[in-house]
Amino acid sequence: MSDKRDYYDVLGIEKAADDASIKKAYRTLAKKFHPDVSTEDNAESKFKEVQEAYEVLSDSQKRSQYDRFGHQANNGAGFSQGGFGGGFDFDINDIFSSFFGGGQAQRTNQRRKGQDMQRRMNISFEEAVFGAKKKVKVTVHEECHTCHGTGAHSRNDVKTCSQCNGKGTVVVEQQSLFGRTRTQTACPRCRGKGKEITKKCVTCNGEGIETHNKEVEVKVPAGIDTGQQIRLEGYGNKGYNGGPSGDLYILFNVKAHELYERHGDDIVVEAPLTFTQAALGDTIKIPTPHGDVKLKIPAGTQNGTTFRLRSKGIPNVRSKRQGDQHVVINIVTPKKLTRQQAKLFDQLAKTDLSGDSIFDKFKKFLRK
Repeated sequence: MSDKRDYYDVLGIEKAADDASIKKAYRTLAKKFHPDVSTEDNAESKFKEVQEAYEVLSDSQKRSQYDRFGHQANNGAGFSQGGFGGGFDFDINDIFSSFFGGGQAQRTNQRRKGQDMQRRMNISFEEAVFGAKKKVKVTVHEECHTCHGTGAHSRNDVKTCSQCNGKGTVVVEQQSLFGRTRTQTACPRCRGKGKEITKKCVTCNGEGIETHNKEVEVKVPAGIDTGQQIRLEGYGNKGYNGGPSGDLYILFNVKAHELYERHGDDIVVEAPLTFTQAALGDTIKIPTPHGDVKLKIPAGTQNGTTFRLRSKGIPNVRSKRQGDQHVVINIVTPKKLTRQQAKLFDQLAKTDLSGDSIFDKFKKFLRK
């Protein structure tokens, strides 16, 4: 038996929940368990579980299969595809038909949404901080302008299927081990559509859809990070039988910056200081994505000291709250000194550092 949780329990909804309730539950849980923001235990596995449940329950066809067969509807056994796996090609409706003399063959003329697509997009660090507008080429599926979606040369070239009389299904009688049986299946002539086209549209060749390439503008939201994505509705694979096209998901990859290091919505940068600046104090300029700012360095600043510049980081992609920039002090040791400089450092070496906790602890363990 499968150890997967029931998809309705995963989303915390009733089995009779409508599409709006499913979507609302998914958004709430996805926000709660998203690995980038969640502090929950096993957030990543819970997030994947929520995604899997939503993927099935938000799709009317997958949901129908799941309600009938549970998790086996989508495993390797192939209930959702009409087979039992292992190389046997049985249809569940054929089995019911063999025993009970009938069955419900699924008509293929139902309108179904096309499959979603995903595309990766590389953006710069600055584009991630401030947002941007990018162009992307997509394949668009639109109603044929010649036949207006009928797939026929003219309205007079569409007629009711002569084999199934518009039903989309036919009953086939055959002899079996159990005697003569009746099986209901999709009409082979019209392929379940119930209609025939005697003369196809020359523009779309009977598809009813025109496909062409188009350049669309993608609005990159400020604060987007690597691994996050946005959805472009209707730019996925074309639908079936006049159904809507799927959606296109843009998955982002933010290029690393040579100076700034990103930590969530905050930025970390190292600022070099000389011994003199660290000992005597100074006011230095710090670069930020939002412009240079002045930072006061107090006298006696130690290597590794961190200062915070409020609201100089990255805006949160959801709340729009501005992150901070953290400045880590890196005291640079000079590699080349003049004789005069060397004498000055020699004098500095004689500085009495007693009272400094680090030096006192160190000297305590020196052998006398």
